[in-house]
Amino acid sequence: MTAPVPRVLVIGLDPYRVPGPWDPKPVADAIEVGVARFAEHGVAVETCLFGLDGSDDLETVVSHTLRARPWECVVIGGGVRKSEDQLELFEQVVNLVRRHAPNAAIAFNSTPTDTFDAAARWIDIPGPAGSG
Repeated sequence: MTAPVPRVLVIGLDPYRVPGPWDPKPVADAIEVGVARFAEHGVAVETCLFGLDGSDDLETVVSHTLRARPWECVVIGGGVRKSEDQLELFEQVVNLVRRHAPNAAIAFNSTPTDTFDAAARWIDIPGPAGSG
């Protein structure tokens, strides 16, 4: 059996490259849990995580990933969306999605662990892998 074709792209912050005195591991673990839920339902997912530490050219990284293949849904993570300090970043990401993946639904998660639920609101999800 071949792996499913990626249909969902998750765009967000790489917790290990967000400056500040905080422990990124719980967020990284939550991202892994959230992404694993896609596999449980036979839905392929890719992540496009970028840093706020100046190591990424946001427009280049996000645009390249958006153009890599057709996406049915793009989930924009809360780290990009929730902080008022990141309003311009959020606008930039939304407009890059609009420009490079105009046919994709855009969804927003509340936490990294509910990323699958956010995408599932907008795309047809098959039953759990191995069922039926």
